This record gives sequence, C-alpha cells and structure tokens, in this order.
Amino acid sequence: MPTSTELTNRISEILDRGKTAALLTIVESSTSKAPVGAKMTVSDDGETFGSFGDETLDKYVGREADAFLKSRAATKILLTSTPDSEKESSPATKILFERIEPEPRLVIAGAGHVGASLARFAAIAGFRVTLIDDRAEFVDQKLFPAPREESIELVKAHDWQESLRRAIGSGKGVSVAIVTRGHKQDEECLRATLTAKPDYVGMIGSKRRTNIVLEKLREEKAEDTELKRVRAPIGLDIGAVSPEEVALAILAEIIAERHGGTGAPLSNWRRR
Repeated sequence: MPTSTELTNRISEILDRGKTAALLTIVESSTSKAPVGAKMTVSDDGETFGSFGDETLDKYVGREADAFLKSRAATKILLTSTPDSEKESSPATKILFERIEPEPRLVIAGAGHVGASLARFAAIAGFRVTLIDDRAEFVDQKLFPAPREESIELVKAHDWQESLRRAIGSGKGVSVAIVTRGHKQDEECLRATLTAKPDYVGMIGSKRRTNIVLEKLREEKAEDTELKRVRAPIGLDIGAVSPEEVALAILAEIIAERHGGTGAPLSNWRRR
C-alpha cells in the first residue's frame, strides 16, 4: 500500500499529465488482506498504482474502475466479496471510487462580444479560462471584475500563434474556441491550435468563411485528420442570435464533447 506522500505525488503526476483516473479507497472490510484505508489508483489507460494486497481483487476493481471512468460518474460505492472467499456468506468489502481529473481549461482566441461572454460563462461553469486578443483594450481586467472571473487569464497577443501554443500547452484537457474578427486571425490561430492537438477545437463563422480558412490550411498540407476535428461553424444549433446566446451554444457543445453528451433534448418533446 503506498504511503500518503507517494499517493499525493502520484495524483499530482496524473493531473500534470492531463489524465483521468479513479482513486479507490477501502472504507469497510473484515479482512486483513484488504484493510480499511487502503488505496490505489487506476488511470484511464489502465495503469495502476498501489494494491489491495490480492491479485484477484486488484484485477476485479481494475475492471470496475475502467467502467466507472467510462460512465463519467463522480463517485461510486462498490460492494464486493473479500478475497478470502467467493461464497455468498463471505464478508463484504466496501470500496469508494472517486474520479480524479484536471480542471477543465478553455482557451479563447478573440475577446470580442462572443469571446468575452464565453469567458464569463465558462468561468461560472468551472473552467479555467485563457482569453487572448491582440487589442489591449479588449483584455483589460476592468472588463472582468466579478469574483468568478478571477479564473480568467487575460493575454495581450503580440503573436497569435505563439500566444495560442503557450496557452494550450500539451493540449490535454484543453478546449479551444477561435472567435476572432477575421480570416487572417482565424488562420493564424488555427495553425497553432492544430499543432498543439487540444481535446476540442472550434471556429466561429459562416460555413463559407470557415471553409475558406480550412481550405487554406489544407493547401498548406495541414493533416486532414486534424482538420476534420475542427467544429466549424462552432457550437450547437439552439437558434442563437445575440452574442451571449452564441457563447452559450459554444459552451454547450464544449461541455457535451467533454462529457460525451449528444446535445439532444432530455425529454420526449418534439417540435411540431
């Protein structure tokens, strides 16, 4: 069983690498083979750290952890037989599953009406936001005074591509929304974004405008598989009109992508 320091270091490593994992803790047990308080982690790639002292139990909870991570639930309690016996009368071991994942990050290129609204909505939804623009007056802290918006990092871009690459980093757990004011800025931002390979990338604009940008990058030999990942035009179809509504449609698509949602109504309602 790992020490508390070893476990803390492991969790930090998981978060630093932008991975998702399950932290498993035995909360009830009647056997010394699986003592209360024993912990282990199982990453989304199947990598484990720690042990409950029994190979069979470790393999079993490993499979359960995989299903837990795919379910996208935050917590789960598993009640299972102890490794002492497979009989129904054997004592039970209760294991708590907890999801570990990095704080979601959103990088927004363009701080106009849509970009600024998107930054505010995303901060409220729990995202750590980086808002980038080459116009200093659009990334003025005075425009984002509310406490919730302290999670919004404002960046004056002297070079769009360098600013985007620095903000995106490894791309793990990162969504990128390109909502600039023109073709030139869109192209620069998309070039940098595609090389960084974030989890999500979307670009605002009409189909004609976004196709012009995508075709330009295709002519520059950008990877076709990466171009196909670009959500363009960005956002879900909610009939958005105002900048705030457009921002909401964009955030809804980003959240749906992150959690595996479909964007469909939860009710059986159908438009007549």
